[in-house]
Amino acid sequence: MTSSLTTDSISLTLNGDPRPFRAGATVADLVRDIGLDPAKVAVERNLEIVPRSTLENVHLADGDVLEIVHFVGGGQDDSWSVAGRHFTSRLIVGTGKYKDFEQNAAALVASGAEIITVAVRRVNVSDPKAPMLTDYIDPKKYTYLPNTAGCFTADDAIRTLRLAREAGGWDLVKLEVLGEAKTLYPDMRETLKATEILAKEGFLPMVYCVDDPIAAKQLEDAGAVAVMPLGAPIGSGLGIQNRVTIRLIVEGAKVPVLVDAGVGTASDAAVAMELGCDGVLMNTAIAEAKDPIAMATAMKLAVQSGRMAYLAGRMGRRMYADPSSPLAGLI
Repeated sequence: MTSSLTTDSISLTLNGDPRPFRAGATVADLVRDIGLDPAKVAVERNLEIVPRSTLENVHLADGDVLEIVHFVGGGQDDSWSVAGRHFTSRLIVGTGKYKDFEQNAAALVASGAEIITVAVRRVNVSDPKAPMLTDYIDPKKYTYLPNTAGCFTADDAIRTLRLAREAGGWDLVKLEVLGEAKTLYPDMRETLKATEILAKEGFLPMVYCVDDPIAAKQLEDAGAVAVMPLGAPIGSGLGIQNRVTIRLIVEGAKVPVLVDAGVGTASDAAVAMELGCDGVLMNTAIAEAKDPIAMATAMKLAVQSGRMAYLAGRMGRRMYADPSSPLAGLI
């Protein structure tokens, strides 16, 4: 068998990845080969900086480890994707409980959200000219996410989303099938059934579920494009009740994980993001705040802060104190 590397090739490690390259080449040759301008990058070779003025003269050797860096503006891109659609905001907001459409629209703007959940309800045939949500929130500017709020069977949820797709052409949808009215917990048997049917019909269901890693994986296997475990009962404002299982869902999922339900204030949203969730969905926490617009802004900042903390990596937990000031030289 002939090796993929010939006698005219050498093996390098470039920015952490192995890479074959032609023997006798210079560092500048490598930089140009990957499509970069040697005048706009910095190069480290075997833990030593290669002065830019010498890039044309420094020849690469087998086993070299190189890092090539450049400047980027404003920090890294931290967008997220669901079903091939890309978003920059990790906050999703609902449209219920506001005093009017104007307040709802203002809160949406303050939140910075790009996705908004909408319920599917009968048209008021007695007043067909009554204001509608689309008059205040442009579905061409925001991603409408039709949901199945109020559905207690798979059949009702499927019927609702078929109507939603006919009304607006939406295939990215939020599925929730409730078990009973007191807790509004999901009926996972009916939810799984609906997920399988909707996925076969070409829908892209983002699915509300219990905070159970096994159930979340079953939904993913059934065709869910995102799993949305509850933090606490819908509308309760109790915050994230079980951080352990949410974290387990995040660790095991291959699709986005978003906390859905139970957020009461900004610290709850930050906790969800610190657990590694891709986003948070909320409605009541904003709509029932004394100042919904201010709370929408707070939630926006909390989601951003929690995400940043997760990426930064928190300190380890300790059972006992560990002084931050050195004890050596203590007077």
